[in-house]
Amino acid sequence: MGLLGGQGGLQNLISQFDAKGLGDVIGSWVSTGKNLPVSGDQLQNVLGKDKIGNLASKLGMDSDALTSQLSHLLPDVVDKLTPDGKVPEGDIMSKGMEMLGGLFGKK
Repeated sequence: MGLLGGQGGLQNLISQFDAKGLGDVIGSWVSTGKNLPVSGDQLQNVLGKDKIGNLASKLGMDSDALTSQLSHLLPDVVDKLTPDGKVPEGDIMSKGMEMLGGLFGKK
C-alpha cells in the first residue's frame, strides 16, 4: 500500500486520483455509498507504469495481472480503511499493506 500511496499514504493516493480526474471514483470508495469501478488502465494512469511494474515485480506478478487484480481489490481496501466515510488519522497504511499482502498471498 505504501508503494501505491507513497509518502502521505491514503491522502496522497486520493490526491493522485484527483489529479488524474478520478476524484469521484476514489471518493466513492471513501464514502459510505456504493464503490464506483476503476479499470486497470485507469489505475496505471494514476499510479504510473513504473510504480505498477515495481510492485508487480515485488509480488512476482505480471503488470497487467496486477492492475486487473488491483482494480477489483483496491476499492474494497480503501472502503474498509475508511469505514466512517472519511480518511482516518494515523498510520492506516500499514493496515492497508497487510490487507493487500494477504490478498496476494504475501506478507
